[in-house]
Amino acid sequence: MSISRRTLLAGALALPAAAHAQGKYPDRPIKIIVPFPPGGGVDMTARLLMEPLSKELGQPIVIENKGGAGGIIGVEAMSHAPPDGYTLSLTGVGTLTAGPHLRKMPYDPMALSHITRLVRMPFIVAVRNDLPAKTLPEFMDLAKRTEIRWASGGIGTSQHLAGELFTQMSGLKMIHVPYRGTGPALNDLAAGIVDAYFGDPATLGLIRGGKVRAMAVTSPERWPVLPDTPAIAEVVPGYQAENWYAIAAPPKTPEPVIAVLTAAILKVMADPAVKAKYDEQGLHPATMPRAEYIAYLQRDLKTWGDVVAKGNIKIDEN
Repeated sequence: MSISRRTLLAGALALPAAAHAQGKYPDRPIKIIVPFPPGGGVDMTARLLMEPLSKELGQPIVIENKGGAGGIIGVEAMSHAPPDGYTLSLTGVGTLTAGPHLRKMPYDPMALSHITRLVRMPFIVAVRNDLPAKTLPEFMDLAKRTEIRWASGGIGTSQHLAGELFTQMSGLKMIHVPYRGTGPALNDLAAGIVDAYFGDPATLGLIRGGKVRAMAVTSPERWPVLPDTPAIAEVVPGYQAENWYAIAAPPKTPEPVIAVLTAAILKVMADPAVKAKYDEQGLHPATMPRAEYIAYLQRDLKTWGDVVAKGNIKIDEN
């Protein structure tokens, strides 16, 4: 892949440290920090990228799981790494666009060297099997007449914010029941202790097993994985709340290095075989050019800032 002579010269003048990378990057293994434990959607996103990106760049890709504080610890570690393109990190709503409105961040999210969004996926609104409402309009009507208890994976999580946006846009007064993670929330939903749950694709297991029902998805359109399940936007026009994972490098990573990474990742994620593997996991490739992605980040930052402010959402970190 080519980098223009003018771009290389500009990068060298702006940051002499880039000299080692010019014409040679990458010449050794690249580490991608996954800021969550193994096994989740963020981890899967990185591991599906690892092999094809390694082939494209001609260097090994090493995954390091570094969880804690909702992903912040791992992204912070990446932010302090040398800005040479050899340490990257997965990022997302909690670490870039919602987190800054909820807690003091140990790094400036917008100062990172953003590369591209990788995947997007909707949240699933699942309900207990014996809930009398069978359709989304019936669910909303029920919520007007009785007390609906809806669960999320915790206060300030992207699940919570998606549910809060729904209540704000629909005007419904539902009771939020925060849990400490997806597992406990799903267990109580299946047991009928809560009425509904705004969850991630992990909810699909219980839906397919007949233990809970899918009521809606939060993407602006129907989700191919659940084609008979309506999008909330069909009843609440303009509603959209999607989870997404992206990739970034430390602040001040040289432009030529970022250009190499961006081109390689966009090429890999556009490959039909790679795309199919992501789609099988409910993780849908959603890359975009860097300028478009940074504009998207700014919009997402405002969206969740407004939701947090209107809902007076606060995290107790004591």
